[in-house]
Amino acid sequence: MERTLFVINPNSTQAVTDAFDAGLQRLRVAGGPRIACLTLREGPPGIQTQLDVESVTLPLVRRVRELDREHGAAAAGYVIACFSDPGLHAVREATPKPVLGISECGILTAMTLGQRIGVIAILRQSIPRHGRLFGAMGVQDRIAAELPLELGVVELGDAARTRERLADVGRRLRDTHQADVLVLGCAGMADYREWLAAEVGLPVVEPTQAAVTMAMGRVLLAAPAS
Repeated sequence: MERTLFVINPNSTQAVTDAFDAGLQRLRVAGGPRIACLTLREGPPGIQTQLDVESVTLPLVRRVRELDREHGAAAAGYVIACFSDPGLHAVREATPKPVLGISECGILTAMTLGQRIGVIAILRQSIPRHGRLFGAMGVQDRIAAELPLELGVVELGDAARTRERLADVGRRLRDTHQADVLVLGCAGMADYREWLAAEVGLPVVEPTQAAVTMAMGRVLLAAPAS
């Protein structure tokens, strides 16, 4: 039986799904689960407010239940590919399969790469929302700072403008806030991880890659030994 790990973009912007889908290509390995990236059509163009977060919780629950019914045991787990981890706990109640959020996994991965974590948000209004999540995780003392690009999700498709903002924010996190590892605070930034790491000379965590890597470990360890 081929097992599938479903990575769900809670916003309706297909370009975001396409970007992190491409960024996951190296994780599609022999013996691992199939990685299927889906877009939640009912979602807003971007998850940019708390209202956006709340609006996708029940649609995510319904989608995961549909996938469980359709695929049964072949549905090996789920990753919610939004840095606000919308619906994470509700979806965990809706399925017995592993459910991982990219914010939680991205921060945990960064903690293995450095002491002071710099987070790059898309918008200033995202920062209090992310801060509540970091508080719930109990990791505030490891967050050096979070700074915004002041670009919306759809605007991240402008590569030249996004790179300019990423380089500026990444250097400020490094030089002013002494961050020694950076986390991209949106799944829509997946195209830029390697470029930014070279630009600022720090490890950069792309959180969807981090979450899928963790989920694959859960799936493989749960599989019967051959």
